[in-house]
Amino acid sequence: MRLAIDAMGGDFGPRATVVGAARALLAHPRLEVRLFGRQAELEGVIETLPSSLTAVLPRLSLQHSPTTIAEAMKPSSALRAPRDSSLAMMLDCVAAGDADAAVSAGNTGALMALARRALGTVAGVPRPAISTAIPTRLGDRCYLLDLGANVEASAERLVDFALMGDVMAREVDGLPAPRVALLNVGVEGTKGTASVRQADAMLRRATDLDYRGFVEGDGIFSGDVDVVVCDGFVGNAVLKASEGLAKMLIDRVQQTFDAHWTSRLVGVLARPALRRLKSQLDPVRYNGASLLGLGGIVVKSHGGADDTGFAYAVSRAVQEVEQALPVRLASELGRRRSAIAAVASQGGGGAEACRPDEYNSER
Repeated sequence: MRLAIDAMGGDFGPRATVVGAARALLAHPRLEVRLFGRQAELEGVIETLPSSLTAVLPRLSLQHSPTTIAEAMKPSSALRAPRDSSLAMMLDCVAAGDADAAVSAGNTGALMALARRALGTVAGVPRPAISTAIPTRLGDRCYLLDLGANVEASAERLVDFALMGDVMAREVDGLPAPRVALLNVGVEGTKGTASVRQADAMLRRATDLDYRGFVEGDGIFSGDVDVVVCDGFVGNAVLKASEGLAKMLIDRVQQTFDAHWTSRLVGVLARPALRRLKSQLDPVRYNGASLLGLGGIVVKSHGGADDTGFAYAVSRAVQEVEQALPVRLASELGRRRSAIAAVASQGGGGAEACRPDEYNSER
């Protein structure tokens, strides 16, 4: 298995990506990695790798990329830029079949635009969705999508998100029947925007989908569902808010124990439990957002991830390659869309049902 990695992206630069890639190589003995970036900088990082990681160097290769895509660059500018950036060359490597997947911690908008150009999409998906896992109170995880690629989403797009999230949870996590829900301001059928209510009516026609209806914001973390669907504006706000809340809770707990000498004593005894709590809430543990709907596998690492977090993103890409996720998405999306349309043409879906051809109206 071969992965292409943009080594120049992220807040911590090549140090985090190179060390993270090396950690992933250590965890996956059959993996090979090609790093794209300014060769001199990458070689400098490799020279300082810990001795525990040097054994993976024969499976690590470098590809010089003279330019980089700045974090502030607009997607339109990235598309017009020369194709010699680490981001563009990484994606072209996947498109040429020289790598099975791509991983980057760089500019999300540019990554999305360049990935669409290089890899295309499957099953007529007009624009991929970004999905990541969020921890739940039961110790499992819930996939949330979209996280910003589609700021506004029609009912048809929300249905696509639900179907893609279901396929990913089944294929990558091995869930036999993922529980899917739509994020809404209430669980009553009369609440929410027109697109959300319309998507609800359409999803109720899907006979091979364990659709649970609406959930409110707290339902994402309850463990009662495995996939939660929303538009990118809402999803991005929820993700950033949950990350901020997790960090605040960890800091507040630590400050509470440090406030007085008696509580510091208790804190010493509670240190193992606090470490477990921090590990469970740390967003780094769930790092690696999937760009679902592309004609290839692309995983976006959080820009603020350290080398440990980046290694999680690489491992996520490995999982998707092992399950041939784009192939599964292509076959499942087409089949399930047809099934939903067939139920609609027979009058299914109740009073709120859409016209039989409405599902494909966006296309």
